[in-house]
Amino acid sequence: MAEQGRSTVREVTRELMRGLGLTTVFGNPGSTELGFLDEWPDDFRYVLGLQELCVLSMADGYAQYTGNAAMVSLHSVGGVGHAMGGIATAFRNHTPLVILTGQQSRELLTGEPFLGSVDATEFPKPYVKFAVEPMRARDVPAAILRAYQVATQAPYGPTLVSVPGDDWGQPADPIVLRPRSSGYAPDPRLLAELAEALRNSRRPALVVGGSVDADGAAAEVVTLAEKLNAHVWTSPMSGRCSFPEEHPLFAGFLPPAKVRITAALADYDLVVVLGAPAFLQHVVIDEQSVALPPLYLLGDDDSAHAWAPEGISVRSTVRLGVTALLAELGPTDRPAPAPRARAAKPEASEPMTGPYVLSVLSELLPDDAILVEEIPSNRGDLHEYLPIRHAGGFLTGQSGVLGFSLSAAVGVSLAQPDRPVVALVGDGSSMYSIQGLWTAAREHTPVTFVVLDNGQYGALRNHAHDFGMSKTPGTELGGIDFRALAISLGCDAEYVQTPAQLAPTLEAALASDRPTLVHVRIGGKLREMY
Repeated sequence: MAEQGRSTVREVTRELMRGLGLTTVFGNPGSTELGFLDEWPDDFRYVLGLQELCVLSMADGYAQYTGNAAMVSLHSVGGVGHAMGGIATAFRNHTPLVILTGQQSRELLTGEPFLGSVDATEFPKPYVKFAVEPMRARDVPAAILRAYQVATQAPYGPTLVSVPGDDWGQPADPIVLRPRSSGYAPDPRLLAELAEALRNSRRPALVVGGSVDADGAAAEVVTLAEKLNAHVWTSPMSGRCSFPEEHPLFAGFLPPAKVRITAALADYDLVVVLGAPAFLQHVVIDEQSVALPPLYLLGDDDSAHAWAPEGISVRSTVRLGVTALLAELGPTDRPAPAPRARAAKPEASEPMTGPYVLSVLSELLPDDAILVEEIPSNRGDLHEYLPIRHAGGFLTGQSGVLGFSLSAAVGVSLAQPDRPVVALVGDGSSMYSIQGLWTAAREHTPVTFVVLDNGQYGALRNHAHDFGMSKTPGTELGGIDFRALAISLGCDAEYVQTPAQLAPTLEAALASDRPTLVHVRIGGKLREMY
């Protein structure tokens, strides 16, 4: 118990959370968190997830669309273990999270107690920026403040604080909040060098990554592209929309394979990469690649700069860097490059194809909608037939760990309750976090969940085909009644099998004020991935 007249760790922490704007907590509770949850304040919100991967993904989506860190509460080693896929995704997404994990009481930690976390700070590494288990109970609030400061310092990312269960009632002193820096500008010498290279370039290109959108710099990048008359590519596996995909300067999406990247960029004499790695790869294609043009990399992720194969690094948060670059550049007489060719709308068929479903959804999506995607089998079709028109209109996980998007859409809807949110997921992907539907119903988030069901792990089958493999087990699914699952978890749901059913069902779901799942059966040949 706290000393007479002194505040407890729990009380000081709650005042700190109010000051930091962290009064919404995403969690799945256990015995070691009861001290944190005791006498829960009326002005706080606890968003319950039924599995820890769902909890992390909801918090991730919420943080990305509030512009602040999100608070996550997990149960000791088991909760962190279940959540590790989500923690890895938050790390790759550069999402600011403060993860509080329960730990057994201090007097038990001389042994290995039941539900105790051995080396609690080491377990989630290297996918957290900072991890600590305070030496004294009174240091818990200060540790949480430090975790917040680190999480919200560019490049953003998750942090973890392990708190023994008996610490919450111990005495602690109030914490004084400090202002934090929101970004930093580039070295003037390097910026002037980059500006001179752009002035001398005959055919430059920009490559944008998720950090452009995350840093609120998309409008500045559009201005930069138009000032330069330069093509704009999206970096491989980007998780955000950092350039409007119907803009005449938009050139397309770089695939995560070196030979394809170098082929796409070969005709340019200068490439400037903004807020992205140069360049993320997923597969090795046994073909000879050509040399890359001269590269400049502008961004705040030192690790991405460090492993870039070549190029000059300009360290800066994206918005401040692009704003400074715009001030260095004058008008150009460089002609605009030819716009990207657009694919024709696919024909209706039975069974419906992924491209057809995506083209219909594209026609129906409101302008202010947010699409949260996880359809690895049809990602290429998404790029072709469902262009994202606005910054802030797209989100996906950048780690490749499945199970992010269904639950992340719930967090996005909690952060942006006045915008339509659509979770577009595959049948295989959805089953990693189907419990997120329960939270959507409990929190009354009117998300439209569209499940594209091709009865298989199509991305895996595509990889096997592309690499000349055959008879690979573990790719067949089928027989899952997503409509029944959704209804059992409290959502509305419909099953669509024919083109005539598709548009009316999607329109009704988008207009509903309740979470609604639309199970769409698709077939057809899958496109090559890379």
